[in-house]
Amino acid sequence: MRRFLRPGHDPARERLKRDLFQFNKTVEHGFPHQPSAGYSPSLHILAIGTRSGAVKLYGAPGVEFMGLHRENNAVMQIHFLPGQCQLVTLLDDNSLHLWSLKVKGGVSELQEDGSFTLRGPPGAAPSATQITVALPHSSRELLYLGTESGNVFVVQLPGFRTLEDQTISSDAVLQRLPEEARHRRVFEMVEALQEHPQDPNQVLIGYSRGLVVIWDLQGSRVLCHFLSSQQLENVSWQRDGRLIVTCHSDGSHCQWPVSSETQQPEPLRTSMPYGPFPCKAITKIFWLTTRQGLPFTIFQGGMPRASYGDRHCISVVHNGQQTAFDFTSRVIDFTVLAEADPAAADNPYALVVLAEEELVVIDLQTAGWPPVQPPYLASLHCSAITCSHHVSNIPLKLWERIIAAGGRQNAHFSTMEWPINGGTSLAPPPPQRDLLLTGHEDGTVRFWDASGVCLRLLYKLSTARVFLTDTDPSENLNAQGEDEWPPLRKVGSFDPYSDDPRLGIQKIFLCKYSGYLAVAGTAGQVLVLELNDEAAEHAVEQVEADLLQDQEGYRWKGHERLAARPGPVYFEPGFQPFVLVQCQPPAVVTSLALHSEWRLVAFGTSHGFGLFDHQQRRQVFVKCTLHPSDQLALEGPLSRVKSLKKSLRQSFRRMRRSRASSRKRRPAGPPGEMQAASTKPERTGLQNMELAPVQRKIEARSAEDSFTGFVRTLYFADTYLRDSSRHCPSLWAGTNGGTVYAFALRVPPAERRTDEPVRAEQAKEIQLMHRAPVVGILVLDGHSVPLPEPLEVAHDLSKSPDMQGSHQLLVVSEEQFKVFTLPKVSAKLKLKLTALEGSRVRRVGVAHFSSCRAEDHGEHHLAVLTNLGDIQVVSLPLLKPQVRYSCIRREDVSGIASCVFTKYGQGFYLISPSEFERFSLSTKWLVEPRCLVESAKMKSHSCPSNGNGPGFEKALGPTRNSGSQSDGEEKKPGPVMEHALLNDERVLKEIQSTLEGDRGSYGNWRSHRMAVGCNLSSGGAE
Repeated sequence: MRRFLRPGHDPARERLKRDLFQFNKTVEHGFPHQPSAGYSPSLHILAIGTRSGAVKLYGAPGVEFMGLHRENNAVMQIHFLPGQCQLVTLLDDNSLHLWSLKVKGGVSELQEDGSFTLRGPPGAAPSATQITVALPHSSRELLYLGTESGNVFVVQLPGFRTLEDQTISSDAVLQRLPEEARHRRVFEMVEALQEHPQDPNQVLIGYSRGLVVIWDLQGSRVLCHFLSSQQLENVSWQRDGRLIVTCHSDGSHCQWPVSSETQQPEPLRTSMPYGPFPCKAITKIFWLTTRQGLPFTIFQGGMPRASYGDRHCISVVHNGQQTAFDFTSRVIDFTVLAEADPAAADNPYALVVLAEEELVVIDLQTAGWPPVQPPYLASLHCSAITCSHHVSNIPLKLWERIIAAGGRQNAHFSTMEWPINGGTSLAPPPPQRDLLLTGHEDGTVRFWDASGVCLRLLYKLSTARVFLTDTDPSENLNAQGEDEWPPLRKVGSFDPYSDDPRLGIQKIFLCKYSGYLAVAGTAGQVLVLELNDEAAEHAVEQVEADLLQDQEGYRWKGHERLAARPGPVYFEPGFQPFVLVQCQPPAVVTSLALHSEWRLVAFGTSHGFGLFDHQQRRQVFVKCTLHPSDQLALEGPLSRVKSLKKSLRQSFRRMRRSRASSRKRRPAGPPGEMQAASTKPERTGLQNMELAPVQRKIEARSAEDSFTGFVRTLYFADTYLRDSSRHCPSLWAGTNGGTVYAFALRVPPAERRTDEPVRAEQAKEIQLMHRAPVVGILVLDGHSVPLPEPLEVAHDLSKSPDMQGSHQLLVVSEEQFKVFTLPKVSAKLKLKLTALEGSRVRRVGVAHFSSCRAEDHGEHHLAVLTNLGDIQVVSLPLLKPQVRYSCIRREDVSGIASCVFTKYGQGFYLISPSEFERFSLSTKWLVEPRCLVESAKMKSHSCPSNGNGPGFEKALGPTRNSGSQSDGEEKKPGPVMEHALLNDERVLKEIQSTLEGDRGSYGNWRSHRMAVGCNLSSGGAE
């Protein structure tokens, strides 16, 4: 009776819970959604803002800051103040915001110091003050703002006070022009503002109609002007101030000499790089000197309009060599990193490009201009993410082999050190090695180093080579002849197009001890792979698993299976497939389990599940779970054949059954479960007892509901299944209809393993009366501890399970948790979820929580994610709720579907198609960036200026503080990017389009709490 009563308050337990549990959203991995950016030449810091108002700053690997504008408006431009740890952001509502990196509590925080909106005179048009370009002056006190009206306003910092007497109006400029220049409509919006590289009293103003003037700030006069016949896009000023390069809307750029003797010089040279046919506009240009005397010309756009108008290109021209770097997503902005010594030449060494979907850095000092591999801002969504899997504490040998295989794939990258290196990370090395594996729509699996703050790509596995697709995997789609023009070269990893959606990876399972990997896909393909340090060419053995055996009258209406490539296939060093199990019908694989000690792999679809012996390359058994009413299960996710009439009919039937059952339902007393092993009926005395608040009444579901045979979970266990005297290997399967199947396995001993077959026999079948989907199965040993992973005991990384006491079976359905005794399978405990808001279990994982005070104290618990976005921790084996946190918005269905728990109370979920949010439920195991910014002398590199101010300063709230909550107290979480992203319904729809069905998998993750610090230098003016 106690399990139905409200538990009493135990102060000692409450204190212990505070030592064990604490909720923190710690760091965001991946590439910001819909970005804009800025770069600080003196700090060597890259700032990225998004359309949802979020801000991220990146320096050396491990140096990160996050913030969020309160307004959630799109960030259009970012400008760092020269030589200072301050920056100004411009939002799409025309408001300006000043930010500072300030030390607080030993760490730096990104704080908003103030905001300002430029106001015009009463009755003025909005364009009069609509800001188009901003220029932070080297005096560090003034901000020049160009507007759509052609006026340039001056604002004093940090107070944002408008200095009206210093406004440079278009009328004032017009009056100071020669008579012949006044007759043309040379004004309109300001396109460029530049400070003289040597003289801070001179400012260049470029107008969209083609007029460029150099304005004397002290004398309020025009020193000289340049008049082009084409619309102006941008300007680059050479570092000695003697040459100006303008770029225009017709795809041309012009060089103009700056001379005090000539008021209106003619251009020295006009060039149309990809003419003579009509070209697109060159929107930004750099003209940089070198010690050898031959300049670098780097510009965006200018491609021939008819043939290449849809390309996103940045061209680099130097010493007779010309390359047009071709990006697969729109270029947001770019900058060039060059030496800062004013007496020397620019000598550019790196090109930094922010595209809409990735960050690309090009090494300009190495022949061929190779790309540099980024240590952060990984393009997770280079192909849409379809599933994820986490493995913690990777053995060193496996880690090194994976890195070696990935190193061969990265041979095309430059050996240059990462040039965005602001600050110094003070974090200790990660205490262990963790892997995050992501499956993608194009059939690839990517291995990420998830040990610390930076998520770094280690290795990429492609399964497309096993199958016949539209493209030959050996052909190079980017290859071009030497004489091709324009000289295009594909760069970057973002490739959203898949040759065949059936290649998509749905489930991943990696054994870190044996090196075996199992991956399953959209068209029923299950591949078993092993790690090989050498390239190999061999045939992949194919086995077909017919899940509709002895079933008549069923016809698959979905997609066809993938055709396997016949004969030997060449595989690169790394994970190489040796067997392919093809499910028939070729439906999406919904569950996967691998037991590397027994050399078995289990797989499930919406039609049933099977067991395969990958050592003997033979099928052990298949079990069809299809119900006669499961016709929708035969249509497949890619089929367009949908029966609307049938769906409506089933909905009305459920409504009628719901009304009927509510009239017949007894006052209380939850329904029991029908089991293979007989159980005692619930006592009638419980029917009149008031349920505790954590309980909920469960409404039974009909067996006629669609997809009841959908296999949700598979689990291997060595436990007592037949009797209490002998334990044996077993396979457990849970379905969408609330059925649990248990199969006893006979695995031959090692000396006869290759000769004798593995045998299986169904031993148990449990049917939950409420028929809720089974989302998790777990066996506890005699000490109520979850059974260890395969080979974990053999590697002395876990204690041997207690096989003396009685084992317990935990079945987690969407509605409730229930513990059974083994081998009798009699009910022992259960916990139901609250009915207040229709809560359902979506994800469940076993996690080990260590105390932050007592080193020797740790507990195993269940981490549970519901459809409301709440995360609960439930104790084992007593099923007592410990803590509950709000983690994901309930509207974010895709974020909930993408969540994966780790072994030590961590988790990951998608907050956008390209970003993972990392969170922690543990007080001890936590990874988060903690940075310190201190002023120091200026470093010896800078960024040359262009028409958008000092460098890469285009298109960044208070600092992101980890929202921490513990039992008995709650802290307000700081604003994070997730909140802004998830206010955008387009983001939710985009994630939803890449995820379908059940994407989660049990994962393992562990890492010490780490402090990430940095020392950023701020120096003099550029």
